[in-house]
Amino acid sequence: MIKRLLILLLVVQVACMALLATGLYDWWRPAWEAQLSAPATALFYLACGLLAVLLVRLLISANNFYLSWRAGSVTPPDHALNLRSAANLFWHEFHSSMLTSSYYMLRPVGMQLQPPDQQQGLPVLLIHGYACNSGYWLPMSKLLKQAGISHYGVDLEPPGASIDDFVPQVQAAVARLRRETGSAQVIILAHSMGGLVARAYLRDCVRRHADPAVARVITLGTPHHGTALASFGPGSNAAQMRRDSPWLDALAASEANTQRMLFSSIYSVHDNIIAPQDSSDLPGARNLVFGAIGHVALGRHPDIMRCALQEITAAASV
Repeated sequence: MIKRLLILLLVVQVACMALLATGLYDWWRPAWEAQLSAPATALFYLACGLLAVLLVRLLISANNFYLSWRAGSVTPPDHALNLRSAANLFWHEFHSSMLTSSYYMLRPVGMQLQPPDQQQGLPVLLIHGYACNSGYWLPMSKLLKQAGISHYGVDLEPPGASIDDFVPQVQAAVARLRRETGSAQVIILAHSMGGLVARAYLRDCVRRHADPAVARVITLGTPHHGTALASFGPGSNAAQMRRDSPWLDALAASEANTQRMLFSSIYSVHDNIIAPQDSSDLPGARNLVFGAIGHVALGRHPDIMRCALQEITAAASV
C-alpha cells in the first residue's frame, strides 16, 4: 500500500513539475530564450519546474529540523555542530529522504536468504518505521548480504493502523524467518516506530507466556518516550507516538528490566523527527549515541550501519 501511495505521490510531483514548467513558459519569456532551440527551451522550463518541486521538499526538510530544534533536548557539548557539520547534516538528511521516498521504497526488501552452508550468525528481521515499507532497508540489506546474514524485511499494513495491530504481523514474520532459516532465534533491527512495534511484540509474548525467540532488538531513532512531531502525523500509530501518550505509558509499565536488557538503542542527538532527541534513550537498554545524523539517514549512514552490524554480530556470538 505504501508503495502505491508513493508512486501516486511521485506522479503528483511530476504533474506539478509539468504544470509549473507550462506556467513559466506562458508567463516568463526572457529575451535570450529566442536563441534556444525548441528542445533546449523545453528542457529549461522543465528544469525550472523540477527545481521548484525540489525547493518545496527542501523547505519541508528544513521545517522538520526547525520543529525538532524547538522541541529538542540539550545537545551534549561533544556533539556540538559547527557551520560545516550542520550543512553536512542537513544535506545528508535531505539526500536520504529523497532517495528513500523516490527509490528505496519502490524496491521492498522481502526475504533474503543465504545458502545454509554460507549463513553467518543469526537471521535478522527488519522492521521499518512510520509511513515507510521494507524498501527503507535497501542499503542495510546490501550490507547484511555482504556479511552473509539472512534477513527479512516485513511490510507493516495498513500504514495508519494502531501499533498493536502490527504485532501479529511481526509474530508471523519471526515464525517465517525461523522456519526458512532453521534458526531457533532471530535478531530484530527496527527503525523509528518499528522499535515500538518490537517492544509491543515482546510485551505480548510475555503476556502469552510465549518464547519471543529474539536474541537482540536493535532500534534506530525510536521514540521510546514519544516525539512532539507525532502531533502532525495522521493515523492511530502517530497518536500513540505523541509525548506522554497513554499507550506509551502503558507499554513502559508492562515491561520488566530483563526485557529492556535485550535492547540496543542507537540514536542521534540531531534527529530531526524525534524530539526531544533523548526520547530515544531507553533505560535498562544499551544506548549508543551519535551526532550530526538525521532521522531518515539513520538507515543508510555508514557509521550507523557499521554500529548496527557490530551489534548484530555481537548478539549472534553470545
